Amino acid sequence: MSYRMKATKCPTDELSLTNKAIVNVNDFPDDVKYADISPGPGQHYIFALERTAEVPRGHIGFSLVQRKWATLSINQDIDIRPYRFDGHSDVITMVSFETDFLQKKITSQEPYDSDLMAKDFLMQFGGMALTVGQTLVFSFQDKKLLGLAVKTLEAIDPKALGEGKEAATRSVRFGRITGNTIVQFEKAENSSLNLQGKSKGKIVRQSIINPDWDFGKMGIGGLDKEFNAIFRRAFASRVIPPEIIEQLGCKHVKGILLYGPPGTGKTLMARQIGTMLNAREPKIVNGPQILDKYVGESEANIRRLFAEAEEEEKRLGPNSGLHIIIFDEIDAICKQRGSVAGNSGVHDTVVNQLLAKIDGVEQLNNILVIGMTNRRDMIDDALLRPGRLEVQMEISLPNEQGRCQILNIHTKRMRDFNKIAADVDCKELAASTKNFSGAELEGLVRAAQSTAMNRLIKADAKVTVDPEAMEKLKVTRADFFHALENDIKPAFGTAMEVLETMLTRGIINWGQPVSHILEDGMLYVQQARATESSGLVSVLIEGPPNSGKTALAAKLAQMSDFPFVKVCSPEDMVGYTESAKCLHIRKIFDDAYRSMLSCIVVDNVERLLDYGPIGPRYSNLTLQALLVLLKKQPPKGRKLLILVTSSRREVLEEMEMLTAFTSVLHVPNISLPEHVVAVLEDCDIFSKGELQAIGKKMAGKRVFIGIKKLLALIDMIRQTEPQHRAIKFLSKMEEEGGLDMAKH
Repeated sequence: MSYRMKATKCPTDELSLTNKAIVNVNDFPDDVKYADISPGPGQHYIFALERTAEVPRGHIGFSLVQRKWATLSINQDIDIRPYRFDGHSDVITMVSFETDFLQKKITSQEPYDSDLMAKDFLMQFGGMALTVGQTLVFSFQDKKLLGLAVKTLEAIDPKALGEGKEAATRSVRFGRITGNTIVQFEKAENSSLNLQGKSKGKIVRQSIINPDWDFGKMGIGGLDKEFNAIFRRAFASRVIPPEIIEQLGCKHVKGILLYGPPGTGKTLMARQIGTMLNAREPKIVNGPQILDKYVGESEANIRRLFAEAEEEEKRLGPNSGLHIIIFDEIDAICKQRGSVAGNSGVHDTVVNQLLAKIDGVEQLNNILVIGMTNRRDMIDDALLRPGRLEVQMEISLPNEQGRCQILNIHTKRMRDFNKIAADVDCKELAASTKNFSGAELEGLVRAAQSTAMNRLIKADAKVTVDPEAMEKLKVTRADFFHALENDIKPAFGTAMEVLETMLTRGIINWGQPVSHILEDGMLYVQQARATESSGLVSVLIEGPPNSGKTALAAKLAQMSDFPFVKVCSPEDMVGYTESAKCLHIRKIFDDAYRSMLSCIVVDNVERLLDYGPIGPRYSNLTLQALLVLLKKQPPKGRKLLILVTSSRREVLEEMEMLTAFTSVLHVPNISLPEHVVAVLEDCDIFSKGELQAIGKKMAGKRVFIGIKKLLALIDMIRQTEPQHRAIKFLSKMEEEGGLDMAKH
């Protein structure tokens, strides 16, 4: 039986929320619950019916959403037939809806519990007829109205029931829902709706890790531990499904700070993180690029960096993709607020703007800020707290295993094309390149290549290259060690040249005092190296002027074989102001803390303190800085040996500096004739007979001379005629006050 009726508007908003077709109470028998509506040939839509007296007879009311879906217009004539569902075959077992706010302009981060939504939906629409593609209006707990579009419907398969199998399901075009229907809600594309709970439909998630990424081809050597720590802290939560993260109540890390010496791979690691992630193209910004001469432009530059992420966060909410912003030299724009004297406050406002974007009132959750710096101490503390740049990773100098990895990476292509000789051993090179950074190791490989290429270039009148020899070119072990000796020196390595200058004459073991100092000194070296030690050993080597203290300190530093040895000498700080001197000393100590084993030689400490006996005068600022640094423990796991030389023990005692040292070694002047003879024997300037004669002349006499002064005297005696040397030596010793010819 068919009815001809006219389409009309739904009489009230309350009835439109039922999502049913509204008919007059007298138009259909009470047992007719569904209708097949046909607006045109071949068009059929199944609607549940709702009765009211507010619709005129012969009319059927539809809401705007229903009219759009069924392509109906007001007063359109349509054919209507009563419809009855056939048993169990049309019962919907599962329905999934594409869900969004009814008004598309609405954006909200308020979470919607999909489990409660499913329960509420079944209470409101139990027995409802649904068709794939049908759109519904859903009022959930008096919150904002939601628009639902039927995505898929599944019903019981009658064939499976007939064969006695377990209840199987099949996809259907339409059916009716019951109280047992499983309801799932899937967020519509580009919607900001924040769905939570188990009834949230399975979303095909794009993996955050690039599927083409190969960890073996990272090209990062010696940083496995650091990379694993960054991955654990910053990306593990982004790989786990969001449902689990919701249950944990976990928040993603939004900032990473990579700091450490230049050339250790900070920029390389940040670049690799950007490549590894399946996210937007990273924005790489150098700190100084942000600063602008116009007022407000620097802050605007920061806002522009975050604008794209901000817009996507508003549009998509928690489903927004990840935006990576990499700040190289972040210390240029994020200095401690109030630390830049006499400026316009631009640095401070830039820091404030950055803080507001990362973790302010309107914080963004779809960003990852990676900052890189060599000077972590300059960065504002507020930027380093959890919630901002909370993962702070020191990218330090590589250890031997790391150096081997880096050398293998940089020599891989040479190996692939057979351009490297068989005698090149990366393990041997790694052992010989203590305190080399990654960049310096790369420079070493380049220097070795240039040495190898230079062998084939003839620079006579013209520069000529033998093409056949070029084909056979191979970089050899000798090329690497030539580069190591002549071309590349580590910025944080051993001050070998300075130590060799200090030890130009070597150490002359003229007697037991020297032997005892070297023995005790080596014990302190072993104490500094020992794992059970506190990590800090400071030794004062004191004695009269010219007694050889500097040479002994340099010898102990050389014998320690520590990878980091630096000399802090007053001759490097001539003309420095007090504050500049303190900064220079501080930098030497800061560099030492970066190496596992470090030795600092502080030479002639009273000159460093600007001490003068007339006055007396000294630099209290430098003294206080040294006292702090001499007592400061190095970071955990790092060992530091400090060797300090001084000719003014009594002055250091007055300055209360002696208590800062672990121990004090006294270097005496030469005070016995046999010790002078031992020095003369070592210098090989006199014959045995002359040495015996000099020994007899000096026997029983009082001797007091520094080794340095004695060696200078010997150099002068070398210039005289051989037959007069012994007499000249004795007379000069007496003149210089090193020998008292009176008996004692």
